[in-house]
Parts: sequence; structure tokens; C-alpha cells
Amino acid sequence: MSGTRDPRPDRRSFLVSSGAIAASGVLPASARTPAAPEPPEPASSSPAHQGADGITPATIREAEKLAAVRYTAAEREQVADSAGESVERLRRRRGFPLPNELAPAQVFDPGPPPATASSDRAPTPPPTRRPLPSDDEDIAYAPLTDLAAWIHRRELTSRRLTEIYLERLDRFGPRLECVVTRTDDLARRQARVADEEIGAGRWRGPLHGVPWGAKDLLDTDGIRTTWGAAPYRDRIARTDAAVVRKLADAGAVLAAKLTLGAIAYGDIWFDGKTRNPFDLEKGSSGSSAGSAAATAAGLVGFAIGTETLGSIVSPCMRCGTTGLRPTFSRVSRTGAMALCWSLDKIGPICRTTHDCALVLAAINGGDAGDPSSRTVPLPFDPGRAVRGLRVGYNPSWFEGEAAGEHDRRALDAARAAGLRLVEVDLPDWPYDTLMTILLVEAAAAFEELTLDGRDDELVWQAPEAWPNTFRATRFIPAIEYVQAERFRRRVAEMMAERFDDVHAIISPSYAASLLLITNCTGHPSLTLRTGFADDGTPRATTINGRLFDDGTLCSIGMAIERELGVWDRRPKL
Repeated sequence: MSGTRDPRPDRRSFLVSSGAIAASGVLPASARTPAAPEPPEPASSSPAHQGADGITPATIREAEKLAAVRYTAAEREQVADSAGESVERLRRRRGFPLPNELAPAQVFDPGPPPATASSDRAPTPPPTRRPLPSDDEDIAYAPLTDLAAWIHRRELTSRRLTEIYLERLDRFGPRLECVVTRTDDLARRQARVADEEIGAGRWRGPLHGVPWGAKDLLDTDGIRTTWGAAPYRDRIARTDAAVVRKLADAGAVLAAKLTLGAIAYGDIWFDGKTRNPFDLEKGSSGSSAGSAAATAAGLVGFAIGTETLGSIVSPCMRCGTTGLRPTFSRVSRTGAMALCWSLDKIGPICRTTHDCALVLAAINGGDAGDPSSRTVPLPFDPGRAVRGLRVGYNPSWFEGEAAGEHDRRALDAARAAGLRLVEVDLPDWPYDTLMTILLVEAAAAFEELTLDGRDDELVWQAPEAWPNTFRATRFIPAIEYVQAERFRRRVAEMMAERFDDVHAIISPSYAASLLLITNCTGHPSLTLRTGFADDGTPRATTINGRLFDDGTLCSIGMAIERELGVWDRRPKL
């Protein structure tokens, strides 16, 4: 498909040999606007003077506006004459298939893991003092730590818990529009095996027997994986993604494939719009829309989401779940849809921070299928004292409309937990330059949709949606992509300096470009519920951690979560 030529002339793109044509959609207006009106094109740029494919100096002149450059008339003639070679090179390359799972040769490295990393010992749930509730709804909303303890003590069977969640998926899944494919038969088989193993004394760990939901961009053998997009709605994988395989090895029970905004953007998918359990009139945000909604509504014990730029953070903010975006490269993405090879991350969406740590321990580690991935131990002690740990913040982030009362309460909770708040600042840099990397990688990953016109099949067709974004991104100069990567390195160096002095940085989730910055530098983040709005919908705050120090990040999150005591309020479905 990558080699299919687009029959519609208005969708053809071309590259000129010396500087490419094309433009960034994130350039400020001043950069896109010529400094002064251009003089008329000289007579030599008439249609008679043209290069291959009808490219004339006038073509180049118009393309300059996209690339924010200015050439002379003589330079335009030279570029037009030499453009044919570049155009033909593009056509030859498009004849060579590049499947979605094929990563670029250049691999992003967020930095070395800490030298003090301890052995990779999987955390176990503490003995819960809570008795097993008699009410199924109370069981459904219990944190993973309780579910694991009840199953381990054989007070609760996996089969009973699985039937509770399957029944809730029946009742509430259609209302929330959060399920793409049910996996009832598989779930019942896995639950039966779990009970048999636990009964025989072979307990695999805290996820054993607990039903979960997979964001529907994780491949499942023989079960369709649609990427939330109409062009792929009948796609069936023949292997399990690495994360799916690891969770099966941990004894977890796959109950459903959950919705995502088409091609991992937003909450609109090919058959609906995923709803917020706390307000069914609103979407759940995206793109891990179904994972957050199903977890918040007690339809699964936990779920897996992915993030490129906010796809775990945003739906957790909207639905009140706890989302852990691990350090880039900590979790293998083999068998997961690629949107941006140097940005995509896979992480848990749960009801509590401790739950997230348990799930991350199960999916932690790299494999050969993902060249960016690595296996780094995950030190985590749920009883760790956090008093005295340094947490960075900036007072201006928590003032005015940029923050809510819940964010300020989170700061107070950090102080009450004994964390030492330290002021940090970020330089005033053009961080939106980093968007170039995301846009270019995403447009490359789904080039086939743009070139063969199948992008028209996507439900969401707004100017900001993927179809138009992919088309516009083809006009970003290759030079600008390289410069954005160089800028990315400088930003990573700056963040390393900030984290030299603090263990974490707390902020309103969208403050100070931190969402974009930390996604591009690979730092882990934890988004947890910190309060509620007047309309009863949840609100959240985000904490960013040091590279590969996800365990400390979870310890800090647990301390703040305990002080606030708001994680367990349920939606009224």
C-alpha cells in the first residue's frame, strides 16, 4: 500500500533538491508571513521554463511560503530544473513497502538508568484488612491490591470476579461506548486456569486471576485489533503483543479490547465516542479513552493505555483514574500500533498508584522486537518513607486560571506528607518546536492512508484531526525535523539539570509545556485524582519523575494520594 500512487493531483507531494518545500503547522504567524510583498516573477518563469512534472519557478515561489524561506528568481529556476530527480526518488521509495511495525534506524535514547538500580523484584500486595464485600459492585470497584489479596487467600475466585466484570461490561459498556471487542470466552478460560493454579498453590503474583482491558492497539492472537479506525476495523493479528503476553504470563485475565480515538488521537472511534463515566454527556478524552472509562466505571480491574502526547494523562484527568506513563523504553512496544517510534509509551491505568506499580512490574522489560526497549529493574517499596524527598514546583504554575483548587490541595498534601517542595524554573524556549517530531513520525507511520485516500474513511475529519494533519505535515522540511531533534537534545540536557536537584516535579497537568517536554525527553509521569469540580467530575494533577526512577515516583504519588483521600469516589452510572 505504501507504493500506491494517489490518483488525486491535489494530494501529491514533492521535494526539491536543495531545501525541500514544506512547512511546519506550528510556526508562529510572524515566521510564516513574508516580510514584504514579493516582486512580480520575471518572464523567464513562464510555463515554458519548467522542470520535470511541470514544476516551474512559480511553483517554487509558492512553496517558499510554506517553508518560510525566500529565494531569488535565478535560484528558483535552478531548483525547478533539479526537482525531477527528487520527485523520482520519492516515487521509487514509495514502491518499497514499510509496515507500521518497522522502526527507523535511529533510536531515541532517553539516557542511562541509575547505577543504583536494585534487582528486579516484583512487588507483592500487602495483606488487606478489608474483608471481602458481599456486594458485587463493591468488589468491582476495589483496588487491585485488595483483589489480589482476596484471590490469593481464595476468598474470591477469578471466575466469580470475571463474571462480575463481564456482567458490568454488558450493562455499562454500550452506554460508555468504551468496548470494541469482547473476549468473554478467552476470559473464562483464563479465569478457570487461574483458579486451578491458585488452588494448587501456584500463585503467579498480584495480577493472577484479575480481569483487565487492553487498549485496542495491542495485538491479540486471532482477535481483531482495530486501532480504533475504520480502515482497520477488520484487522486480525496473528500474535500477541509483548505486553499482552507478559500479562498472560502473570495470570491476568483479558476481558475486553477497549476503545481508543482513531489512530490514537481523541475519543472518537469508528463506531462511537467514548463517554466519561462521571458525565455521560462528555467524552472521556483520549486516546486511551476506553481504558480510562472502563477502569473508572469498575468494568475491569485495571487497563493498559499508551501515550505519545497526553493519551494516558488526558483521559485520566477526565475520568479520575490513575495513569502511569513509564520512562520511555522501559516497556516493550512489540505488537503495539506505532504512531511515533521515538515517543510512544505503554503504561497502566488503574484506580490507585499502588495498583499502577503492580501492573508496571508485570509488563516491565524490553525485547528484540522493539529496538528502543531495554530491561531495567523497577525498584519499588510500597512502604517506603518519602519524608525529605525533594519535589520541584513553580509557584506561578499554581496561580490564576492555569491551575485549579485541586492542584493547590495537591501541593498542600505533598507538604503534609513530609515532601520538601523546591522551586524550579524552566527557560522560555520555543518548546512547540518539539511538535515537529511528533507530526513527522505520525505522518510517516500512516503515509499509506494519505497516499491512497483511505484517510477519508476516518470518522473525525475536522481541521485538527489526523487526515488534514497528515496531509499538511508532508510539507514540513526535512531540515526542520533534524533541527527539532537537535533542539530535543538540548531540552533533554536542560531537564537532566533540573532533576539533578529534585526527585520529582509536580504541576497542573498541562502547565509550562511539561506534558510536551517530558514526553519528548522520556521522563515518567503519574497523573492522579486530586479533587472534584463543582459539577462532580474529577480533577487530577501530574507528577513527573526522574528517568527510570518510576518506583520513587509511585512512592511520592502514594503519599499524596493518602493525604487527599479522594481516589475511591465512584461515578453514578
